[in-house]
Amino acid sequence: MDNNKPELRTVNVIRYVTPLREGGSLPAIAEADDGFLYVLKFRGAGQGVKALVAELIGGEIARTLGIKMPELVFANLDEAFGRTEPDEEIQDLLKASVGLNLALHYLSGAITFDPTVNKVPSKVASQIVWLDCLLTNVDRTARNTNMLVWHQELWLIDHGASLYFHHSWQNWEEQAKRPFLHVKDHVLLPQASELEEVDAAFRAILTPEKIKAIVSVVPDAWLASGSEEETAEERRQVYAQFLTLRIASSEIFVKEAQNARKSLI
Repeated sequence: MDNNKPELRTVNVIRYVTPLREGGSLPAIAEADDGFLYVLKFRGAGQGVKALVAELIGGEIARTLGIKMPELVFANLDEAFGRTEPDEEIQDLLKASVGLNLALHYLSGAITFDPTVNKVPSKVASQIVWLDCLLTNVDRTARNTNMLVWHQELWLIDHGASLYFHHSWQNWEEQAKRPFLHVKDHVLLPQASELEEVDAAFRAILTPEKIKAIVSVVPDAWLASGSEEETAEERRQVYAQFLTLRIASSEIFVKEAQNARKSLI
């Protein structure tokens, strides 16, 4: 399994460049000690570390499937960082985010995907719809596509709203087998005409061993149980089991997507 384990680099944040005031999470463009710019997602924001867990797992599954994703890195934030930040809200966020955060390589010059302008091949659309059904990602709509066009290629960003079962942990086995009803709002659903073919190909790639390898990358600190009894390793196992069970039951969410698509076209 270790041979298949994704390897994420760790960088140190050295400069806060500018906030990206999108939604409530307040990510930022920041410079790291490797000289590159990143979109920094803070552990102290909004949904906290659970959004980082979803971002990491979703992004690495996408990469494993050959779907373009900016590089993900762990980003370390020193407690001295941001003391001179004049914006009180941002300074509070930085203080709450000391330690390990997550960042995506900043795609300079990328433009937001526009479904009325940018056309997507049916296979690519089907791949992305299948991925978002697996991840229960509610955040790939016409209003907020969370896709970029960079060097004339389509790139996915922002999976932080995925895996929403982890906000309650109730009946996760049952949730794993449910259809993804929000697929009806997916911006690429009208083009997703190859879902069955993609389903067969992706199920072959995402073996239980591969899923375990991806989930094993999540830091223990992000899986801390708080007031609940589960250990970090027990939480990690639930993520792996949820995804493995969902993949094994993929015909349920594929059928839901196909039916939703029929009502659109």
